[in-house]
Amino acid sequence: MDERTGLDAVFVPVRAAVKKYGCQRAILVGHNAHFDLGFLNAAVARVQHKRNPFHPFSVFDTVTLAGLAYGQTVLARAAIAAGLGWDPKEAHSAVYDALQTARLFCAIANAWPLPPAADADAA
Repeated sequence: MDERTGLDAVFVPVRAAVKKYGCQRAILVGHNAHFDLGFLNAAVARVQHKRNPFHPFSVFDTVTLAGLAYGQTVLARAAIAAGLGWDPKEAHSAVYDALQTARLFCAIANAWPLPPAADADAA
């Protein structure tokens, strides 16, 4: 498939989710996400795509988050520290690594304490 078609295959459902949830932009989540965002932005520039739903420079990087949460920055070690397990036979497959990265992000985000609710009387 050509690059433009590939981008559209990703962008159409992402734009639909952005609209559904009332967001301005999508944030790319990845393990070393700035690396991935660089490739994405370069592809967008090459095909002169005008409807990129992703924020041009903001990401949620599981390398940084896992380093903070578990003291591990390597995806396999971070996944194990998070209790997600790791299958070395599947490692480095794009789908497996992406799913493990998503699971790792959710494990960290869901474990993070929420801030106390703002006191309505304080306003």
